[in-house]
Amino acid sequence: MTTKVEKSIQVDVPVNQAYNQWTQFEDFPHFMGGVQEVRQLTDQRLHWVAEIAGVRREWEAAVLEQEPDRKVAWAATSGATNAGAVRFESAGPMSTIVYLSLEYEPEGVVEQVGDKLGIVERQVTSDLERFKRLIEDEGYATGAWRGSVNEHLDVGTPGVGDAVGSHGDDGKAGVSGKAVAAGVAAVAGVVAAGAAVASSGGQQEERPRPPQPPQPEGVRQPQTVTVVEQPPADVVRDDTLTDEANPAGYTAPSSTEGVERGVREGGDDPMIGGGSR
Repeated sequence: MTTKVEKSIQVDVPVNQAYNQWTQFEDFPHFMGGVQEVRQLTDQRLHWVAEIAGVRREWEAAVLEQEPDRKVAWAATSGATNAGAVRFESAGPMSTIVYLSLEYEPEGVVEQVGDKLGIVERQVTSDLERFKRLIEDEGYATGAWRGSVNEHLDVGTPGVGDAVGSHGDDGKAGVSGKAVAAGVAAVAGVVAAGAAVASSGGQQEERPRPPQPPQPEGVRQPQTVTVVEQPPADVVRDDTLTDEANPAGYTAPSSTEGVERGVREGGDDPMIGGGSR
């Protein structure tokens, strides 16, 4: 399964200036975020090293067609499978539209997950924006190659079918361990969650209680105590009050009987400052 990305951007420089800068292949790491190195082996052969989303890939590509101020087309000949073309179209004396078409074949779990998330597509968009800033801020191209390759052949836009001899790098360039771990863990997590839901039929399964350790002889097991809620201290419960009972033949003395008797016998009233002196 292959993925195709097509993007374009308008840059405010003449078409020959935009084209000249693009022919400086070894300067690609300055504006291509995922490209670590490009070595120009000959006028038609390039060696690439790139790392996107933690996956490192290496390949060689051949320039299939190159026409000054108009087009550069390429296809991988070994390593990571990819092919494409970049076209330049004048939009005025000081403006150029750059069209980029890229087709590639994701390899392994990590790249396939990244492909579904659109990581490469976002990377291409970001690279074109950086190219625009680079060429507009400089105001001139850092170099130029005005030669041509198969100028009258018109290979169109190459696809992965044109990447003859390229069948992936088989991991020769290496894959970031962190990326593999993160990618595999994410996929495994999704698969495990789906399997759990499918097996339980959407119902939660009751977990068995762990076995209790044996108690030594002579040790009493704690008893379950039922706690009954008590009313607050300032609340009087009517159902707990009892009727007052007077035993037969008994009359409770009044609270002042003792005082009155003392006054009558001693003649002094202690309640109004009296008493024996």
